[in-house]
Amino acid sequence: MSGVSPVPKEAREYQGRRAGLVSRVLAAAVDVLVVVVWLVGLYAAWVALLFALNPRRLSFPAVPPFVSLFVGSVAVMIYLTVGWASTGRSYGKHVMGLRVVGRRSGRVGPAVALLRAVLCVVFPAGLLWVAVSPQNRSLQDVLLRTTVIYDWSPRPRRVRG
Repeated sequence: MSGVSPVPKEAREYQGRRAGLVSRVLAAAVDVLVVVVWLVGLYAAWVALLFALNPRRLSFPAVPPFVSLFVGSVAVMIYLTVGWASTGRSYGKHVMGLRVVGRRSGRVGPAVALLRAVLCVVFPAGLLWVAVSPQNRSLQDVLLRTTVIYDWSPRPRRVRG
């Protein structure tokens, strides 16, 4: 089946180009939503387990804000690291047709993916640098020599313009 492209016709001119701020913010919002839903599901499973162990004393355990913030941050870091190190995509990036690529436009390794995830969680405002960067790169991209590109294909592509 040569000649069949996984890239939508309307998107072909953007394939391989550096992604802009709006696409990246929307992808990040989807990623946060995915992790929040996952954590709410874990909390519900915990409550269900407590109910199964003692159905007469059902209560919803209070989770201190600091613990919620810490667990949420670690969950986001793990989620992003696994996605970026394996396929170059988190679910949000997949939905938006984006991919994180390394120096030579290839997949980023686990160490770079983890450092990038930590920087994104610790300093999310670094993403705003995309708005003023002539190369559409966030501060995390600049520090780690990564790039986020439009890529609808199953395998990573080279960066264009």
